[in-house]
Amino acid sequence: MEVVIPVEVGLSSLRRAHYDESSNNNELRLNLDCLSEVRDEATLRMARYQQKMAKYHNKRVTLKRFNLDNMVLREVSQATRDPTQGKLGPTWEGPYEVIHYSRRGSYYLKDLDDNPLPRPWNVEHLKKYYQ
Repeated sequence: MEVVIPVEVGLSSLRRAHYDESSNNNELRLNLDCLSEVRDEATLRMARYQQKMAKYHNKRVTLKRFNLDNMVLREVSQATRDPTQGKLGPTWEGPYEVIHYSRRGSYYLKDLDDNPLPRPWNVEHLKKYYQ
């Protein structure tokens, strides 16, 4: 049977050589006392970042607008998609006529047979129809 003798490595780190338990405890208490200030600074930094990103985004976004009586195409959603056509089915359906502008980017439509659609559609799901 072979006996294994543990060998200690004599290399010490700077952190271990200058470790003082009382000053370490004082530093930990100080860090805990300043924790709310650190959280507040992080919250402010995150708010500044979000404001900067919102400003960048809003500078580059242009809102599409349609006038009444404009002809538009409506994007085919999962609810209105025909499952028999698969992925090669049409992605746009219409044309539809804009009959009412409700809120910012919300439009009521009617089809060519003058039947109004039951709910409004967001401008993100519409595009102008060119005849």
